[in-house]
Amino acid sequence: MGILLADTLNSLSEQMSGRLDTIWLKRAHRGPMEEIRTATLVAGHGVLGNVRQGRRRQVTLIEQEVWATLMAELHAAISPAARRANLMVSGIALVRTRGRILHIGSCQLRIAGETEPCKRMDEALAGLQNAMVPEWRGGAFAEVLVGGAIAVGDQVSWAD
Repeated sequence: MGILLADTLNSLSEQMSGRLDTIWLKRAHRGPMEEIRTATLVAGHGVLGNVRQGRRRQVTLIEQEVWATLMAELHAAISPAARRANLMVSGIALVRTRGRILHIGSCQLRIAGETEPCKRMDEALAGLQNAMVPEWRGGAFAEVLVGGAIAVGDQVSWAD
């Protein structure tokens, strides 16, 4: 990993708040990602209406800054929906945050682990899967502890 990216990740991990930039919903297995402005998170289940509810990966998250870095490294400009995550955040780092509590609006999520990139990433863009491997660049997955309504623009912060 480059020094600039390492410095950026360290700086972001020290930041306490960010923003919810995008919400995606996947209504069917391998189905298209639908971009929506608001959603409901359900405790113990995930995003209401999403195909994968109630499993360990209730909500998946990616970082806008990491996606931008990946696109620059791969000289590409594909939609971050290709990552197939539910939420895109900015201004807050997800790397090595297993066990931490993330607030999105009035909701609380516990980061359960790193989302490892699958071969579908290379279907979207050659080389993307390997580029996502280091430093949690594939994002994180979480379980919903406290549900409620979320909307694009909501504040995102770590619990103290």
